[in-house]
Amino acid sequence: MEGTGGGGPSAVSPVIQWKTDASRLFQYYLDKTTPHPVYRWVGTLVVAAIYALRVYYVQGFYVVSYGLGIYLLNLLIGFLSPLVDPELETSNEALLPTKGSDEFKPFIRRLPEFKFWYSITKAFCVAFVLTFFSAFDVPVFWPILLCYWIVLFILTMKRQIVHMIKYKYVPFSMGKQKYGGKKSFASSSGSNMD
Repeated sequence: MEGTGGGGPSAVSPVIQWKTDASRLFQYYLDKTTPHPVYRWVGTLVVAAIYALRVYYVQGFYVVSYGLGIYLLNLLIGFLSPLVDPELETSNEALLPTKGSDEFKPFIRRLPEFKFWYSITKAFCVAFVLTFFSAFDVPVFWPILLCYWIVLFILTMKRQIVHMIKYKYVPFSMGKQKYGGKKSFASSSGSNMD
């Protein structure tokens, strides 16, 4: 009966404890990157450049690159799509404003920017690791894969842009929205003080 019922700290194996500590440390540093999107994306571009150089250097792993491209395209569609798609939702109320008189509703992405960045970075890292295993270096004629991916990208983006035009939303915002309809209170009250 010894060893049963002991649920103290010594019952946790060192491997599980190390994994938990490593996971917490990783999450801590991941959370620290949240307010720095420019640095995050620069880091991702560096990782992508390292991957591209690796593929160019070994002259192979085109199927891995094609799979990576399809996955990135899927992520991009999620990033550009609204959380609730008006085509799929059968609600009576408008989900996205379609007229100027409609109430302003902010664009909420199906895939938030941070998860988009994290998924892209993780995908490039996994693809980079796969380039070290010869089992994934399937011999193919890479220009055909590239042409097929370009056609797929154009057709998908065309469909997404038509959807954006139809439901009148723009998935990008550059800073705080400025309104020119009314004068600010400070400028009108400053002229009355004379």
